[in-house]
Amino acid sequence: MSRATMVRALLALAVIAGSLFFAFTTPARLGLDLRGGTQIVLETKDSPTAKANQESTDRALEVLRRRVDALGVAESSLTRSGERRIIVELPDVQDPRKAADVIGRTAQLTVHPVLGVEQNANAKPAAGERILPDEQGQPLKLAQPVLTGQGIKGAQAGLDQENMSGWFVTVDFRGNGGKAWKDATAKAACSPIGDPTRRIAIVLDDKVISSPQVNETVACNVGIAGGSTQITGSFTPTEAKDLAALIQGGALPVPVSIIEQRVVGPTLGDAAIDASAKAAVIGVILTALFIIVVYRLVGALAAIALACYSLISYATLVALGATLTLPGLAGFVLAIGMAIDANVLVFERAREEYAAAPAKGTRRALSTGFDKAFSAIADSNITTLLAAGLLFFLASGPVRGFGVTLSIGVLASLVSALLVTRVLADLAMSRGFVAKRPKLTGLGSTGRVRDWLDRHNPDLMGRRRIWLGISALAVVIAVTGIATRGLNFGVEFTGGRLVEYSTSRSVNVDTAREAVADAGFPRAVVQTSGEDDISVRTEQLNNDEERRIHDALAEKGGQVTKLRDELIGPSLGDELRQKALIALGVALLAQLAYLAVRFRWTFGAGAVIAMLHDVLIVTGVFAWFGKPIDGVFLAALLTVIGYSVNDSVVVFDRIRELWGADRDGKFAAIANRASLQTVPRTVNTGIGAVFILAALALLGGDSLTDFAIALLVGIAVGTWSSVFTATPLAIIFQSRSKSAPPRPKKKLAAKPRRDPADSGAVV
Repeated sequence: MSRATMVRALLALAVIAGSLFFAFTTPARLGLDLRGGTQIVLETKDSPTAKANQESTDRALEVLRRRVDALGVAESSLTRSGERRIIVELPDVQDPRKAADVIGRTAQLTVHPVLGVEQNANAKPAAGERILPDEQGQPLKLAQPVLTGQGIKGAQAGLDQENMSGWFVTVDFRGNGGKAWKDATAKAACSPIGDPTRRIAIVLDDKVISSPQVNETVACNVGIAGGSTQITGSFTPTEAKDLAALIQGGALPVPVSIIEQRVVGPTLGDAAIDASAKAAVIGVILTALFIIVVYRLVGALAAIALACYSLISYATLVALGATLTLPGLAGFVLAIGMAIDANVLVFERAREEYAAAPAKGTRRALSTGFDKAFSAIADSNITTLLAAGLLFFLASGPVRGFGVTLSIGVLASLVSALLVTRVLADLAMSRGFVAKRPKLTGLGSTGRVRDWLDRHNPDLMGRRRIWLGISALAVVIAVTGIATRGLNFGVEFTGGRLVEYSTSRSVNVDTAREAVADAGFPRAVVQTSGEDDISVRTEQLNNDEERRIHDALAEKGGQVTKLRDELIGPSLGDELRQKALIALGVALLAQLAYLAVRFRWTFGAGAVIAMLHDVLIVTGVFAWFGKPIDGVFLAALLTVIGYSVNDSVVVFDRIRELWGADRDGKFAAIANRASLQTVPRTVNTGIGAVFILAALALLGGDSLTDFAIALLVGIAVGTWSSVFTATPLAIIFQSRSKSAPPRPKKKLAAKPRRDPADSGAVV
C-alpha cells in the first residue's frame, strides 16, 4: 500500500468513525413540518413612543419568551430573523388561536382601581378614567393606572391541594410594584364586600383580563403587603396558566403583528418521514444495482461508498444542529442521486484511459481517471453549491432547510467519491487477481453507449440550428402556457391562508365547497388534497373564521383533523415574490460570472441561456398543468439550475481539454467530439437521479410529488440543453469571438516505475 493510499485510508476511517459517533449519539432536530406544531412569524411595528429596530425587537423577544415559557410548551424556540422579525416555534401546539392570543398581545399591562359599574352604555369617561367590560361583559369604570407591567416580577399558576379551593395565580412584584399594590388594595378594602369598588382590574391590550375582589380578610387601609399576592377564582387549569402567562409576560416595548403562521399536524410529519425514508431506501438500492450492473467491481465499491455518503450526510446534519424539514428531507434524498455523479465521471474517464493504453493496467487508469475528472467534479459541484447557497440566503422557512441539506449532501458526496471510493478502489486494484481481470473491474470496456457512438460518430453539432430551433419552439410553448393559463401562485407568494383537513367520513369536494360557502366564504378555493383530504385557500382568514370552516366541514364529514395550516401576510407574500425573482436573477448572474472566470464568456453565455431555457420550460409545464408555484417549487427550480449548469460544465471541461490539445482544430468539430465523449456520463448520472426522483414522486405525497416532478422535467430538459442548446450556442458565440484557444496542460516528466499490481507493466 502506497503512502498516499495509507493517508486516504486513515482519513476515510476517521470520517466514518466520527459519523458513526454523531449518528448514534445525537438525535436529529426535526422541523415543525415533520414533528407537528405551530410556527408564528411576528414583525415589530413602530409605536408613538418607540421605534421598531433591532434593540426593541430583542426586548420584545425576551417578553415573548417569558410568555411562551409560562404556557409550558416543551422545546419551544424563539429567534430573531433580520432586524424586525421574530420566529416562534411551538412543537406539538395544534391550536393557533391560543398561541396567537397569548403571545401576540402588544399593549401595556396596567393595574387599575375600579370606581364602579357604569349603567349608562353611552356614557363617556371623565378625564383620567376608562370604561371597559370585565370578564362577564359588565362595564367597569376604571381609575388611572397605579401599576404597570414594569412593577411585576413574575406570575405562576398553582393548585390549592390543601384547602381544595381550586386553581390560583401568584403574582410577584419588584421595585415599587409591591407598595403600589399594597396602597391600591388598602383603599379598595375599605369598600363593602361585593361592592364593585372593592375590585382591582388588570388590563392588557385594552381588555380586562382579570378583576379580582380584595379578600374579606384584608383590613381597610392595610392592604396586601409582602411583595406578592394571589388571584383566586373559578379558574380551570388552562385559564390559570393563560392568565399567569399574560401577567408574567408583561408589556411588549413595541407592537407586533403576525405576518406568517404555519400549523402542521404530526400525522403529516410522520407520513412525510416514512415516505422519504422509503424513497431513500428504494432509491439507494436501485441506484446501487444500476452502477453495479454498469461498472461491476468498481460499481460495487461505489455502492459501498454511497452507503457511507448517507451516513456522513446524516451525521453532519445532526452534528451541526441543523433542523431537518420536509424540503430538507427531499434535498437529502436527492443528493443521494447526485452523489453518484462524481463516481460516474471518474469511472468513465478511467475507461477512456484504459482503452487508450491497456498496457498501463486498470489501477493506473483509475488513478488517472481520478486526477483528470477532478476539474469537472469540482466545477459541477461548485455550481450546485451556488444554487444551494442562494436558497439559504434568499429563501425562508423550510426551503432554507433544503438549501442546508443539499449543501451538506454535495460536500458529503465529494468525500464519499474522492476519498472512500478511491481508498476502496486502490485496495481492490492492488490485488493481482483483480489486476489480471480488467473486465471484472468494469473498466476493461467502454460500454455500449460509447461503443455505438464510436462506430457511428454522429455529427450532432452539424445540425445545431435544428436543435436550437427545437429548443426555441419548446420555450415558445412554455411561455404561451405562462401567458394564457397564468401561474398558480401558492399562499407563500400571494398572501392569505391555506388550511388542509382530513375527515373521518369521505366528503365530496362539491359538498365541502358548499359547506365552506355556507360558513360565509363563497370565494374560498376548495380543492381535494391527496386521496380524501380537503384544502381551503382564502385571501383573508383569522383564527375564529377558520374555526367556522372547521365546524362546517365537521357537520358534513364527522371528525375533522387539521393537517396543515399556513397563513402568510400580504406584505410577506410580496416580499417572498421579490426574493424569488431576485434568487433566480442572482443565480443566473452568479453562474455566468463563475463560468466566465473558470472557462470563458462564450461558454458562460451559452450555459446561462440554456439555464434560462430550462427554467422557462419547467415553469411552463407547471403553468399548463396548473401545478402550484410555491417555495418548494422555487427550491426545485434552483436545483434545476444547478443540474443544468452541472451538465454543461462537464461538456465544456472536455471541450477545453480537447481544444487545448488541438489548437488548430475546428471548434465545432472539437465541440462535437467532446459532446459525444461525455454522453455516457450524462446518461448514467441522469438515470441514477431518476431512480431517486421517481421514488419521491410515487411515495412522497402531494408536497414532495410536485417537487419530484419539477426535478424530473428539469433533468430531462437539462440533459437536452447541455448538449443541444448550450454547446451549439457556445459554437455560435465562439465563431464571433476573437479569443484564442486555451493553452494545453503542461505534462510533468516522470521516471518510469514498475507497478507490481499490474503484471509487471511499466507505468
